[in-house]
Amino acid sequence: MRDPLRDALEIISELTDKLELKKEVDLAAELEKVKRLYPSCTDFERTFPSLCFNIATGIGKTRLMGATIAYLFLKKGIRNFFVLAPNLTIYEKLIEDFGNPSSSKYVFHGIAEFVNNRPVVITGDNYAQQGSLFREDEVRINVFNIAKLNSDNRATRSGGVSKPPRLKRLAEYLGMSYWEYLAGLDDLVILMDEAHRYHADASRKAVNELNPVLGIELTATPIDENGAPFKNIVFEYTLAKALDDGKYVKNPSIATRKNFDPKGMSEQEIGIIKLEDAMSIHEDTKQELELYALNKQVKRVKPFVLVVCRTIEHAKETAAYLATNEFFRGEYAGKICRLIHRVMTMKMPNS
Repeated sequence: MRDPLRDALEIISELTDKLELKKEVDLAAELEKVKRLYPSCTDFERTFPSLCFNIATGIGKTRLMGATIAYLFLKKGIRNFFVLAPNLTIYEKLIEDFGNPSSSKYVFHGIAEFVNNRPVVITGDNYAQQGSLFREDEVRINVFNIAKLNSDNRATRSGGVSKPPRLKRLAEYLGMSYWEYLAGLDDLVILMDEAHRYHADASRKAVNELNPVLGIELTATPIDENGAPFKNIVFEYTLAKALDDGKYVKNPSIATRKNFDPKGMSEQEIGIIKLEDAMSIHEDTKQELELYALNKQVKRVKPFVLVVCRTIEHAKETAAYLATNEFFRGEYAGKICRLIHRVMTMKMPNS
């Protein structure tokens, strides 16, 4: 594991030795245990002990989740886990990373206890088809996409009759709903990928209803929907720190002009100049990389340009402009990453 992930896992080890890891605990007393060691944690912000790890994107949060599951099973005997994914893409990736031993990114490689007792991955798509009661000796990892969790946990109407939410309907093989089964487990731990997505009312309510013994929140943006910083942070390895370390993330080059004077220019005009300068550097870099690959007989590396926008609307406008004939004669139409279309917004330090 990378050093920041190892540091985070050590904190998990330290705090889980102090916490009760039981239901119906004295939340104030549990919080005090954490505050003594990590004063930055002033409130769990949930109805159960929940710890936030602020870790920059690209450092390996999925690997930390896998290490956390393995540690809590091997050292604390915990067998039931619930992993929340923020969207469909990450949901499918997590199912692969937790459930496919042939994948190079399988998070449990090298753990002897999981060779013959591989964790069972239950998903938001197959939980209703579990045909029998689970074995007592197996580790169970429930992976759910938050959108599906919220939709399946919402009542529906058919023919004028209200039906209970899908997750709360009776599952005959359990004698209760799957939701009741999960909420009744005495060792359920919830891991929240991109935890800032689960602070809105509906998501917060659903997470609290699961009544886990512990929450592990992972995010690179520990800010809630109202712009307030999280109160339960116990570890930080920010993008700024990662860039300073120069080990785990790419350090971007920023396109600038020497002695540039923006006086008299509109914000839009300045933005266009920035985009044009960035693409000019991009084209020069691409040619240099192509020549290097040709001369050295190595695989060509493809450079890319990351455009950081102020707001969602600004990102949409920028993506639309990059695809027009006005921008480099339409050279980049169809070459804009979907991430920009779905919109990247980033809070920069001191902005």
